Amino acid sequence: MTAQRGEEVTVNSDMGEALGLHTFGNDPALMPIIDVANVACGFHSGDPQTMAATVALAHEHGVRIGAHPGLPDLVGFGRREMKLTADEVESLIRYQVGALSGFLKAHGLPLNHIKPHGSLYGMLARDEGLMAGAVRVAADFDVPVFGIAGSAHQRVAERAGVEFVGELYVDLDYNSEGGLIILRQPLATDPAAAAERTRRALETGMVLANDGTELPIAFRSICVHSDTPNAVEVAAAVRAALAA
Repeated sequence: MTAQRGEEVTVNSDMGEALGLHTFGNDPALMPIIDVANVACGFHSGDPQTMAATVALAHEHGVRIGAHPGLPDLVGFGRREMKLTADEVESLIRYQVGALSGFLKAHGLPLNHIKPHGSLYGMLARDEGLMAGAVRVAADFDVPVFGIAGSAHQRVAERAGVEFVGELYVDLDYNSEGGLIILRQPLATDPAAAAERTRRALETGMVLANDGTELPIAFRSICVHSDTPNAVEVAAAVRAALAA
C-alpha cells in the first residue's frame, strides 16, 4: 500500500543538526526543495542558535516544522541505543519538543509533527511500550507522529487516536523485516536509485530490502537526510520523480 491517488506526498528532511560552528547538513540548499523540516532539539545535535536559525530559514521558505528529538548522545549523534523506560522516553521527547516550541512561538508558527531521530526511532519502531511514551507527547501537542508503517510507530499511534504519517526512505537501506539499517556515518546516495525507489514505491507500493526481499510500504512522506553528502541532488531527484 502506498499513498492514495491525489493524496499529497511530501518530502521531509532532518535539519538543524549542528553545534556552534560545526554543521553536518545541507540545510540552506535543501529548504527550497522540501516541504517539511524535522528540527534537531539539542540532545543528539543542535543548540539554541541553530534551532533559532533553522526555524527562521524554514519559515522563510514556507516549510512546515516538526520536532526531531533524539537520544541524549552528542558524541554518538544519537545513533547508539540506550536502555530506557517508557516514562524516560516521554520525558526526553517532551523536553525537546518544548524547547523547539519556544522558537516556533517566536515566529507565530505551529508545531507540525514529531519524528524521533536515529536509534530512538528504531527503538520505538520495535517496542510498543516505549512508543507509548512518545505518543503521549504527540497527543498532548495534538500533532501527528512520523514513522514506519506497520511498526509499533503506527500501531500505538492509531490505538491512541494520534495521526500517523508513514515514511519512505531513499538514502537508507531496509532489512528483511522492514526496519531501517542505521549507519554511524552517512554515505552518498545515487540520485537515480533514489528516484527509482520513489517511482517504484509510488507505482507498486513495494520497496526492496538489502537482501532483495520485497516489502510493502505505506507512506505519505519521503525522507532525504540533510547530512547525506549529496543530499541536494538526491532531494531534487525525488522531487522530479514525484512530479513525473
